[in-house]
Amino acid sequence: MNWREQLLDQLGFYWDRNLWPRVQGLTDEEYFWEPVPDMWSIRRQPDGSYLADWQYPAPEPPPMTTIAWRIAHIAIGCFGLRASAHFGDGSLTLEAVSWPANAETALTMLRDNYEAWREGVRTVDLEAPVGEAEGPWAEYPFATLVLHITREVCHHGGEIGVLRDLYRASGV
Repeated sequence: MNWREQLLDQLGFYWDRNLWPRVQGLTDEEYFWEPVPDMWSIRRQPDGSYLADWQYPAPEPPPMTTIAWRIAHIAIGCFGLRASAHFGDGSLTLEAVSWPANAETALTMLRDNYEAWREGVRTVDLEAPVGEAEGPWAEYPFATLVLHITREVCHHGGEIGVLRDLYRASGV
């Protein structure tokens, strides 16, 4: 059995059948929609840049998050930072990222970083430790990181779908 292809096929199936089709046609209004107070989102800063709401550790209970926040989490936190750290030059960091200011930019970032992640996974030794880029999980095998990323994408992708359904049903 080719475990690399199994891992990539699992993520690819979810991407092709669930996540990517569900984000097509996303509008800026949906992207930034806040159906409840105090949601975390991507917000315009006084200098015109955008920044993600964030706190570590997250408050208990954690706040609800907008579609903008969830897409950025997948595009940047799951795919982008990992692809840069493990397969690129490491230049993408939370401090250096340009947070997506609209739905179109976010979807382009999501697609591009997904593709970079997949291409990188094709080249890595799945049994090798992930290394210092993963902090306290440095000794875990790369296959564990691939499984974690897939789990995160499915989790937050499902939440994006629910928020889109709620937006549509709310008649906003």
